[in-house]
Amino acid sequence: MSDFLDTMKRASRVRVLEASRALPVGLLRMRALDTPEPPALRFDDTRFDLIAEIKRRSPSAGELSGPLAIAARATEYARGGAAAVSVLTEPSRFGGELSHLASAAVALALHGVPAMRKDFLIDPYQVYEARAAGAGGVLLILRMLDDAELRALLDAAAECALFVLLEAFDAADLERARSLVLDASVVVGVNARDLATLAVETVRFELLRDAFPRGVRRVAESGIDDADGAARVAALGYDLALAGTALMRARDPAALIGEMLRAGRAARS
Repeated sequence: MSDFLDTMKRASRVRVLEASRALPVGLLRMRALDTPEPPALRFDDTRFDLIAEIKRRSPSAGELSGPLAIAARATEYARGGAAAVSVLTEPSRFGGELSHLASAAVALALHGVPAMRKDFLIDPYQVYEARAAGAGGVLLILRMLDDAELRALLDAAAECALFVLLEAFDAADLERARSLVLDASVVVGVNARDLATLAVETVRFELLRDAFPRGVRRVAESGIDDADGAARVAALGYDLALAGTALMRARDPAALIGEMLRAGRAARS
């Protein structure tokens, strides 16, 4: 595990301990399962789709936004055609919080689009937090989790009827994903970011495209900044892309999403 992920995992564990003192896991689970069922992530095997991301800042790009109008931005993403909206909830490095996820989920429900909690999740408690906040999905980082942790998180996600984006960085991560029993609610992504330097290496999308578990939907993450980038990964066989920084900086994110979707779908036709 990289130093960055190790730091994030330790900080995440502290957050779980603090939150569970205020609200025990049993009560949180009951609250989560009592929330209205979130919108599902809907796929069309004949086309290319986009997961659009909301985040205030990132370790590589710095500050991306001042005070965020979360609901308005989520609505813009849905209007542009995003299949799902990823919401950063990690506070120290990304400026996120659970209230951002909840605000986005309320706005997106009106459009039938799921919100996805993106964070450094290590405990089922955090999956229940996501569902209680209205999320329809969660991101899990393969390299951060041992087999027992990963299975517990996948089981909690299934219990909460959440889709899962399993995030890989290299062939070894994808090989671990092969060993899991994956169903239609699980998609697998390759993140092109180098965890040591935080530089983006988009060549990974081509190098790793044939290493995915058979039959899963493939997601390209990081470095998808424009229509050309979307077309490149779509032509490589990826089913979705996750875009964040470019959308946070765009004056008209809905228009940029539309451009990326048109280019990606044209590249697949």
